[in-house]
Amino acid sequence: MHVYDTVTAALADLDSRGYNLDFNLTPENLECKEIDLQLMPEEFEIDEVHRFEGMTDPADSSVVYAISSNVGNLKGVLVNGYGVYAENVSPELLNKLKIHHD
Repeated sequence: MHVYDTVTAALADLDSRGYNLDFNLTPENLECKEIDLQLMPEEFEIDEVHRFEGMTDPADSSVVYAISSNVGNLKGVLVNGYGVYAENVSPELLNKLKIHHD
């Protein structure tokens, strides 16, 4: 398991290991605007999760997910704040993220 001091270091190393797409959270799926792709919860796996605590403000905490998918053999990252995804996200997507977050 890799350990990183910063989000930037995590993203740089993940990129060097082929996680080079940027995913965003939508209400129903993960979206990659670069290649106009949406992945439903059953179409991707979370390979790694890295948590970062805010130095002075817990609200600054974030999570980096390393994500892979057999759909197009893709790898990328999702960066999100703690608890930010809880609203306006489908139960299926929320459950997939929470399994690896808690």
